[in-house]
Amino acid sequence: MSSPLPDRARATRTWADGLSDVSIAGDPLAWPHLAPRPLAHPTTVGDFAALARRVAADRERWEPMVRYNALTRWYGQLETGPGYEVWLLSWLPGQGSGRHDHGRASGVLTVLAGELTERSLTGAGETERRLTEGGQRVFAPGYVHEVVNTSLEPAVSLHVYFPGLTEMTPYGPGWGQPARARQPQRAER
Repeated sequence: MSSPLPDRARATRTWADGLSDVSIAGDPLAWPHLAPRPLAHPTTVGDFAALARRVAADRERWEPMVRYNALTRWYGQLETGPGYEVWLLSWLPGQGSGRHDHGRASGVLTVLAGELTERSLTGAGETERRLTEGGQRVFAPGYVHEVVNTSLEPAVSLHVYFPGLTEMTPYGPGWGQPARARQPQRAER
């Protein structure tokens, strides 16, 4: 005896009520508006600055990771994503980065706690900026700067690098010449 149900409906008879999601709604891949959206990730400088602000606002996420080192800046990777890295750094009074660039990476520096001083070379000469909590700087590849904690209190900063920090070139006392004529060294935050 042949079943009066078509082949597709007969295949769903194994469910308790005789129906399945596919038999009721149809194949979700056939309806693009029902498919889940791909995960969004930052792609513009504005997106990366917004990412830094979101992470900065989530103090419960980053604050337990913070460590201090009496000899050098402490740093730890907080997050990675498609084409970017997020680093957390701590700075005791007097600690600094030295003059450096970030190779081919662009970046966003955000002060999470305390204050930092950034020195850079612009068309007008050497520029010094004081960055307090919430202060943010965005920089492009080739940007040479130095960050120092010139205050009497510890500081914490967040650094987003895109496409990721793979090299840094240290600079000596002058802004125009790298400290070494050879290849840039492996990135150390």
